[in-house]
Amino acid sequence: MARYINPFSDWSFKRIFGQEYSKDLLIEFLNQLLLGEQHITNVKFKDKEMLPETKDQRGIIYDVFCTTDTGEHIIVEMQNKSQAYFIDRSLFYASKTIVDQGVKGQWDYHLTPVYVICFMNFDVDENTPKKFRTDVVLADKESGEVYSNKIRFIYLVMPLFKKKEEECNTFLDCWIYNLKHMETLEKMPFEAQHKIFKRLAEIADSKSLTKEEQEKYDNSMMVMWDNYAVYKYAVEKAYKKGYEEGYKIGYEEGRKEFALKLLAHNFPLDEIADLTDLSIEEIKKLEQ
Repeated sequence: MARYINPFSDWSFKRIFGQEYSKDLLIEFLNQLLLGEQHITNVKFKDKEMLPETKDQRGIIYDVFCTTDTGEHIIVEMQNKSQAYFIDRSLFYASKTIVDQGVKGQWDYHLTPVYVICFMNFDVDENTPKKFRTDVVLADKESGEVYSNKIRFIYLVMPLFKKKEEECNTFLDCWIYNLKHMETLEKMPFEAQHKIFKRLAEIADSKSLTKEEQEKYDNSMMVMWDNYAVYKYAVEKAYKKGYEEGYKIGYEEGRKEFALKLLAHNFPLDEIADLTDLSIEEIKKLEQ
């Protein structure tokens, strides 16, 4: 049994970064990610589920959604598989958070900044920059000067972080190294230099889980690996067929098969929709 939990399953990621008792980890990570720009002293977690205003609109379920002590909105997402329109999805999340700042009646359009931080735990395609970290801001195309600080995206492509333990020179390097390799570690590195990693080791220690927590962790790992299997199946099927339509068919069939598995385990419809990108109406049809 691994010493530490895999931080990339849905339950584990929220245990580490999305709980009141572990928010010191989130604060420290954000401060290193935004070093020289922000210094966050506290965060307040918000409801992770944004319900649609009308029945024909789609709701949102965030992995982590919070506001800082100075008012910034921060969305943190973990994505374990390549997904069509993933960048568009992050734009939608940010846009929804901006729109929701509007108030009824007289309003001067003042907005507080929205940050979307995406952990991408998969190999990117040819349309995505081939580097570990990509920062996206609203900037002048010619000069590169930031035009507005109200929206910011940070994409972290985990497979492209190649540093070895001895090559980690910055605090952020240490964070990423520990997250990427956590499930294979016997002892959390960098504890002597940074006390926060002792705290991370305590939260991520698999031996400290209660029976109920262990069951939730095991279920989240099952979902993660099933999800990966569906994705791999779709890619392999498309490859064998050798044409683009084959990928589309294989992927659609795989998503529906995965949704049926989750239904069999009594997962809520909104969670199935989030995991498979099927609409709730499509999922209900599978039950018939």
